[in-house]
Amino acid sequence: MPNRIHVLPDHVANQIAAGEVVQRPASAVKELLENAIDAGSTQIELIIKDGGKTLIQVVDNGSGMSGEDALLCFRRHATSKISGAEDLFRIRTKGFRGEALASIAAIAQVELTTRTADARLATRIRIAGDQVQAREEAVAPEGTSLSVKNLFFNIPARRNFLKSAKVEFRHVLEEFQRVALAHPGVGFRMIHNESEVHHLPASKLRQRIDYLFGNRMHDRLVPITEETQLAAIGGFVVKPEFAKKSRGEQYFFVNDRFIKSPYLHHAVMAAFEGLLKPDTVPGYFLYLDVPPESLDVNIHPTKTEVKFEDEQSLYAILRSAVKHSLGQFSIRPVLDFERDQNLDTPYAFREREVVVPEVSVDRNFNPFSEPQARGGVAPRRNARPAAGWEALYEGLGETPAGEPAQESLEIESGARGGGLLEEGDTLHQDVRGVFQLDRRYIVTRIKSGLLLIDQQRAHQRVLYEQLLENITRQDPVVQTLIFPLVISLNPAERHLLEDLTDALEGMGFRFRLAENGPLEIIGLPALVPEAEAPALVDGLLAGWQQHAGEEGFSQSDRMAKALCKRLAVKPGTALEPSAQLALVNDLFGCRDARMSPFQKPIHMTLPLEELDQKLNTHG
Repeated sequence: MPNRIHVLPDHVANQIAAGEVVQRPASAVKELLENAIDAGSTQIELIIKDGGKTLIQVVDNGSGMSGEDALLCFRRHATSKISGAEDLFRIRTKGFRGEALASIAAIAQVELTTRTADARLATRIRIAGDQVQAREEAVAPEGTSLSVKNLFFNIPARRNFLKSAKVEFRHVLEEFQRVALAHPGVGFRMIHNESEVHHLPASKLRQRIDYLFGNRMHDRLVPITEETQLAAIGGFVVKPEFAKKSRGEQYFFVNDRFIKSPYLHHAVMAAFEGLLKPDTVPGYFLYLDVPPESLDVNIHPTKTEVKFEDEQSLYAILRSAVKHSLGQFSIRPVLDFERDQNLDTPYAFREREVVVPEVSVDRNFNPFSEPQARGGVAPRRNARPAAGWEALYEGLGETPAGEPAQESLEIESGARGGGLLEEGDTLHQDVRGVFQLDRRYIVTRIKSGLLLIDQQRAHQRVLYEQLLENITRQDPVVQTLIFPLVISLNPAERHLLEDLTDALEGMGFRFRLAENGPLEIIGLPALVPEAEAPALVDGLLAGWQQHAGEEGFSQSDRMAKALCKRLAVKPGTALEPSAQLALVNDLFGCRDARMSPFQKPIHMTLPLEELDQKLNTHG
C-alpha cells in the first residue's frame, strides 16, 4: 500500500497560515504596524489605497534590519522576539511567532526596504507569492519601508470574499486607531488614496483620544487610576449620560496590546449599574498593566484574546476602580439621609415673620339645601338641583349647542389602513373617544369593542412611511436653520457620512462638510426638532458604523428605520388628547398599520363579546 501522508511545500503551508493570520487588509495593517512598534519607531506612516486591497505601505524610523535579517524575516517561524519556550511566558513585544511576514509574502507582492543606523546603504527585497524576485542595495533613510501590493493576487477565491473598498477601509481605520491608542507616545500618520486621514503627533493619552474621536470627547471622560500588586489600571471611561446603544468607543489594552474580553466588559458594566439608560453601553479606554508571566497571549492567531492567571481578582479590581472614579468625580449619585434639602427655608423667606393661617368656616352651609337657602344667594341661570350621582352623567352623550355632531371615521377597504379594523368598524373622531393608558397605550372605541394601540410602535410606523415617501419623492419638507449646528467628526465618521449623503438629503438634511473641518447642519427635516439634531446625527453614525457592511436592506430603508426609532415617542410620555387622536388618524393612513417597521404588532382588539364573557364568568 503506497504512503499517503507527505509534507506540504513551504509556499502551500504559508498560504494556509495566511488564512489564519491575514483575513483581510486590516489584518496585514495590524501586523505591520506592530512590527514597526517593536522596532522602536517614534514616527510611523501608513499609506493605503482602495481600502488596502491595492496597496498597504508602512514606513517607520525604527532600528531597521541588516541584509541577512531582511531576507530571513520572510521565513516561517523566523523571529527575534523569543528564543525558547520559556520566553512565551514573559512576552512584552507585539509579534513573536514569526508567521506574519511569511504569510503576507505568500499571498501578495511585497517590497521591503530597510537600513540600520551603522549601514551606509539599505537593502531592498522584492517577493511575490513566496518567491524572491530581486535583492539589491538602495539608498534609503534609517528604518524600514514595507509595501504590500495586490493582496490575495494568487488566491482569487479569497480575494473575491473581500468587501468593498469602503468597508475594508473602515476595518483598516479601526486597526489603526487601536494601535495609535495603545501607543500615544508614538507619532502616526495615515493616508488613504493620497488624502491624509490622520496626523497624530506624539502626545498623552487624553490628547490622543481627542485627536482620534474629536474634541467633544474631552469633557466626556472620567479618569481611572488604580495600582495593586496584581495589576495597575489606568485610562478613562465615558460619562453615563453619553452612553450609546451601539458598542463604539470600547477599548481594552493589556500591556499595551489591544484585547477583546467579554469578562472584563461585564466588570465595567457592573460598575455602571444604575447609571445607564436601558439598552445603552458606556464607552471606555482602559489600560491594564500585569506581570507578563500572569498573562497568556498565545491562545489565538490574531493575539486579541488573552488568558489571565487570576481573572476573578482582576474582575473585582476593575469593577471597584471604575466605581470609585465615578463616585470621586460626582458621577454616581450620593444619598445623604441626615439632611433633606426640601425642608430648608428659601432665602427670600428667612427674615420674614411666621404668619399663622386663618380659616373661614360658613357654619350655616348645608350642601343638601336649595340654592335660595344658602345665604340668600340667587341661583344661576339654567341651574338645576343635583338629584344624585346620576346627574354627573346627564347630557354626556348630547351634542352641545353650537357644536357639530360627533362624526365617525369609516375605513375604506384598500391599501391604506392596512386592515387595522374589521369590516363595518368605525372610529370615533373626537377627543372624548380616546384616552391614554399607563402613558404607553392609546385606547379608542370601535364598533366591535375597544382598540388598544402601542403609541411608540404606531409612531414608528407613521414616521417610517413618511421618511420613505420623502426619499422616494426627493421633495422633503426642510426647515432651514438661522444658525448652523456645528458637530465635530472623527475621520471614520466623516468617511461614513460621505456614504450616507444621498439618503440623508433625501430625508431633508442639509449640511456642509469642509475638508478637515467640522460638520455644519444648515437644514433639518420637518420631523426633527432642532435641539435633538446633534444627538440624532451622532446616534445615526454610531449605529450605522456598527452594522456597516450588512446586506439585506437598502440604504434608504435602514436609514428610515434608524430615524423613526430615535424620533418616535417613548413609553411613559404623556400625550394630549388631540395628539392621541392625531396619532390614531395617522396610523389609519399607513399602508401597513398592523406591524411596526421592526415587525412587532402595533395594536390589539378587545371585542365586546370577550368583555361580556369575562364579566359573566367572574360575576
